[in-house]
Amino acid sequence: MRKVHQILLATSVASLVLTACQNNNRRQELAYVERPVEQLYARATDEMDKRDYDTAILLFNEVERQHPYSEWARRSSLMSAFAAYESRKYDEAVGTAQRYLSLNPAGQGASYAYYLIAVSHFDQIMDVGRDQKTTELARDALLDVVRRYPETDYARDASVKLDMVRDQLAGKEMEIGRWYLRRNQHLSAINRFRTVVKDYDTTSHAPEALHRLVEVYLSMGLKQEALAAGAVLGYNYPDTVWYRYSYRLLSGQGLAPEGATEAQKRTWLERLIPGGN
Repeated sequence: MRKVHQILLATSVASLVLTACQNNNRRQELAYVERPVEQLYARATDEMDKRDYDTAILLFNEVERQHPYSEWARRSSLMSAFAAYESRKYDEAVGTAQRYLSLNPAGQGASYAYYLIAVSHFDQIMDVGRDQKTTELARDALLDVVRRYPETDYARDASVKLDMVRDQLAGKEMEIGRWYLRRNQHLSAINRFRTVVKDYDTTSHAPEALHRLVEVYLSMGLKQEALAAGAVLGYNYPDTVWYRYSYRLLSGQGLAPEGATEAQKRTWLERLIPGGN
């Protein structure tokens, strides 16, 4: 019986006809030849195993076309999204996963569909010098996974990636803040550095942001604000090079950030970052 099934599968596979499109930029399409759903799906997964993702996507799509209301179609939709992701066709992966969710918002594969959308955006993140729209999309999609499925492996991985995304966004704020600082646009620089301290305080950029605030405030003659930033920096990041730099600057102005009381530090932090903790 197994042998007969293998022969039938081989015969069915041999009957697949690929017709080339006239436009070289368009993917080939399968001619419509009705086949048992199990055979189509098995052939698609075989192509996935061989990393022939384009053919796998064609076959998974064919499952949906020929058997649109079956469980196989729902599985194929997710597998098609995964195949697109593996072949780095990220926009296609996002679109296919979103289509799955629109049809199966409470389906068993919904958590994986949300995760695929998130990692598709995440894998496209550019360097800090570029526009961060993709980074923001990745952040929002990863947060969506964490909020919707907090106890899953997807959420745990998304949390790790979120730390990287936040660091990327903080890095962009720092780059812009430094640019303003070099041009003596102090208020604009302060806003950028405050954003890092308030919204990205767990990233690697927070100590430098506090030090840059010390620099800016001293440049503006605002010694108490500079002292506040230095005290917060010393309290939270005492072993960093940024605190040593700030301590040197403040000491040169006759200011001593290490002498502040806890109440002073809290008050200074509130002044430094309005609405901050």
